[in-house]
Amino acid sequence: MTVFKHQTVLLNETIDGLQVKPDGIYVDATLGGGGHSALLLSRLSTAGHLYAFDQDQAAIDNGKQRLQADYAAGKVTFIKANFRDLAAELAKQGVDKIDGILYDLGVSSPQFDEAARGFSYKLDAPLDMRMDRTKTLTAQIIVNEWPYADLERILYRYGEDKFAKRVARAIERDRAQAPIETTLQLAETIKSAIPAAARRKGGHPAKRSFQALRIAVNDELGAEETSLEAAISLLDLGGRISVISFHSLEDRIVKTIYREHARVAEIPRGLPIQGSGELPELKIITKKPIEPTAAEVADNRRSRSAQLRVAEKQKL
Repeated sequence: MTVFKHQTVLLNETIDGLQVKPDGIYVDATLGGGGHSALLLSRLSTAGHLYAFDQDQAAIDNGKQRLQADYAAGKVTFIKANFRDLAAELAKQGVDKIDGILYDLGVSSPQFDEAARGFSYKLDAPLDMRMDRTKTLTAQIIVNEWPYADLERILYRYGEDKFAKRVARAIERDRAQAPIETTLQLAETIKSAIPAAARRKGGHPAKRSFQALRIAVNDELGAEETSLEAAISLLDLGGRISVISFHSLEDRIVKTIYREHARVAEIPRGLPIQGSGELPELKIITKKPIEPTAAEVADNRRSRSAQLRVAEKQKL
C-alpha cells in the first residue's frame, strides 16, 4: 500500500469556509491524504455524515486507516469514483441534497512522491500518470501514439506552454528512433526542445509538459467542470462549496462557474418581478481567492500556488 505522507493545503481555511453544521451532510470530493476529511469529521456530531470520494484505491485504503474511528462509528462513507460521477454515486447512497462540499484539485503529494506512478519529471519511472489505475489511457500511450497535432494541442492548451510546437516535434523525432517509455527519457526530450535561455528560468523545463499530459490522461478539466456543476445543484439552501486550485486552468473554471451561478437571470422587459426572483443561485464568499500564508509556504512549498474560492447556495 502507498504510504501517504501528505501535508494538507489551506486546511483550516477550507473547512472554516464551509461553516460546518454538526448534523450536516458533507462531501470531500478529493479525499487524498485525508487531512481535510479528518478536520471536517471532527466538527460533525454523530448525526452528521461525510461522503469521501477518490478515484485512487490507495487513497481510499489510507482513508479507512486514518479515519478508522469515524469509519467504525458510521460517520464516513468512502466512495471509490471520479468526482465527475458525484451526483450518480450520491444518488446510490440516497443523497440528493448536501450541506457542503470541498475540492482539493490536482495531483496529491503521495502520487507525486511514489516514483512508480509516473507523475514526476524528477523520478525515473514508466510513463503512467493515471490517478485511477484501472483506466487504460496512460501518458506513454499519448506520448508514443498520438499524432503531432494532438500532442501540440494538449501541450499548449493544458500546459500553457509557448514552446508546445517545439516539444511536440521533439517527441515526434525521438519516438521515431525508439519508444519513449520513462519519465526521465521524456524529460530529456522536452529539455532538448527548450531554448537554453528559457531553461535558465521558470523552473524545470518539463514542468508544463508533464502537467499537460497528466491533465489529458485523467481528463481533469472536463471532470472538474462536470463535478462543480453537479455539486452546486446538490447544495441545499445555505450550503457551501470550497475549491482549492493549483494552476490558472483549474482556477479559471472555478471562477467562471461561480460567476455564472452568481449572475441574476435576465428578466424580459415588462415581466413583473415576484419576491426574491432577482436573487442569484450562488453568493460568492471570497471576492479574491484565499492564498497560503508565508508560514505555510515556507513549511510546504507545494502550497505556494494554491488558491481557495468559496461560494454559498442562496436560492434553490
